[in-house]
Amino acid sequence: AETTPSCFYSNPGTRPPDNVRRAIAEHGIAYPVVVDNDYDIWKAYANRFWPSKYLVDKDGHLRYYHQGEGGYAEVEAAIQKLLRDARPGVELPDIMTPVRDEDRPGAVCYRVTPELYLGYQRGSIGNTDDIALDRPARYRDVGKHAEGFSYLEGDWLLSGEFVSRPFGAQGTGQLHVRYLGKEVNLVAHPPIAGGPAKIEVLQDGCPLPVEDAGADVRREGEDSVLVVDTPRMYRLVNNRTLDHHELTLRTVSDGVAFYAFTFVSCVVPDAEGS
Repeated sequence: AETTPSCFYSNPGTRPPDNVRRAIAEHGIAYPVVVDNDYDIWKAYANRFWPSKYLVDKDGHLRYYHQGEGGYAEVEAAIQKLLRDARPGVELPDIMTPVRDEDRPGAVCYRVTPELYLGYQRGSIGNTDDIALDRPARYRDVGKHAEGFSYLEGDWLLSGEFVSRPFGAQGTGQLHVRYLGKEVNLVAHPPIAGGPAKIEVLQDGCPLPVEDAGADVRREGEDSVLVVDTPRMYRLVNNRTLDHHELTLRTVSDGVAFYAFTFVSCVVPDAEGS
């Protein structure tokens, strides 16, 4: 029991404990999970990255840490070493083979757009006029978009940790993000009333090609569409190559909330033809 790992949730989309309990059951997670809503654990470790992994031995000493995605084989090897230290002679399986192609040996990870929060407390809002905090407002797109900023167009409510489409909004709300990356993920929350939200996903002004769509984006006629029905991370984009793009989310679904984008950089050279 002393070597059982813990998972520290710090994403604002997981603040309600019931959401965390649902995800634990859905994914069959058997190890302890801590809801760190006040960032006490985050601060105690002087953590700056999400995700981060910390391994503590049976005596309570920090023995290994890894920041960011990847390194899964190395982390598992470190876990097995601590298990053997705690219980010499224990039988353990071979190191698990990579689940995803981008985690295979030889995969290359590049520097990409950092995680982008969408609330005003930690977010980078690109709009320059008529910024309104914690109340509905109509935003005008500035036209030119810089990487690493979010740009609002139409009726939105800008909160400390998220941006949402207010109830009673007029017209279509749009959110623009220019980024460098191969994959794009979004933490989102459905409306508290009225059923799931429907989001049209555009890249460089066009619907996502099927080959570049993330696992949670589906095709409806000529449109690429995301349905937000539970609070979680959604996989929006999985480009065939790593490059600069502009992503636009368009919606008329009142009450939907967006928390943060994450961008993934890892590519498999063989798959890229290099």
